[in-house]
Amino acid sequence: MSIFLNKDSKVIVQGITGGEGTKHTALMPKAGTQVVGGANARKAGTTVTHDTADGASIELPVFGTVAEAIEKTGADVSVVFVPPVFTKDAVIEAIDAEIGLLVIITEGVPIQDSAEFWAYAQGKKTRIIGPNCPGIITPGEALAGITPATISGPGPIGLVSKSGTLTYQMMFELRDLGFTTAIGIGGDPIIGTTHIDALEAFEADPDTKAIVMIGEIGGDAEEKAAAYIQAHVTKPVVGYVAGFTAPEGKTMGHAGAIVADGAGTAQGKKEALEAAGVKVGKTPSETAQLMRDIMKDLA
Repeated sequence: MSIFLNKDSKVIVQGITGGEGTKHTALMPKAGTQVVGGANARKAGTTVTHDTADGASIELPVFGTVAEAIEKTGADVSVVFVPPVFTKDAVIEAIDAEIGLLVIITEGVPIQDSAEFWAYAQGKKTRIIGPNCPGIITPGEALAGITPATISGPGPIGLVSKSGTLTYQMMFELRDLGFTTAIGIGGDPIIGTTHIDALEAFEADPDTKAIVMIGEIGGDAEEKAAAYIQAHVTKPVVGYVAGFTAPEGKTMGHAGAIVADGAGTAQGKKEALEAAGVKVGKTPSETAQLMRDIMKDLA
């Protein structure tokens, strides 16, 4: 099992012919993903060629719109690799086409744009992951995004993280155990899928036996997740919060990672999570060891 993405998912790429789109589209089929095409109005009618995991060459059609791509290929996932200035339009187009899952990799999307497309998506069929995120991977089955697929294999752990880099590090630290699905939700102030959304899905997934949740300074997402865990999650959860040494008032890496007026500190988030029964590591390596200890107890 997995959440949101599996071997049967059919993926298109918005921005498939751009620099980043080209580079990462090449890697997704090698991770097992069924990439079925892309969308770029200026390159409609052309094709791009990439290789699959077994070395076979696949020719991917480029469509003028997401709606056409869905109609012609049956795609249910889109990955967005377009510049920030065009991201809102690309997202709204995908929502209007009723794509099931929309993964927005683009960094630097204006917060106003994110607010507008987040509001536009409410009550509609599209689940958004991102923006400014590494996407989602179900190891051994499919990748929608930029997470390196060779870090870790399948296993019983679910991972949700605000940080792309820490997603990769935790997957590497726990490569001996493996993952059902790992999601990088992004660290911008306004994102689609939240910690709570992922926790709910992992709780419902019978193959996910335990969950790692990675947060960071800024906002109150981790405190809300702690309250949700306490009320609704029965599976073991371990956590890590990045930013214990960050100076107050300074953005650290992510637009949402800023401590203002003493709110959103790493210590406050750690205390909220521990009060909900989550074991919180001081470092990613310590967090991974906490998970190993839990998995030994579950065995």
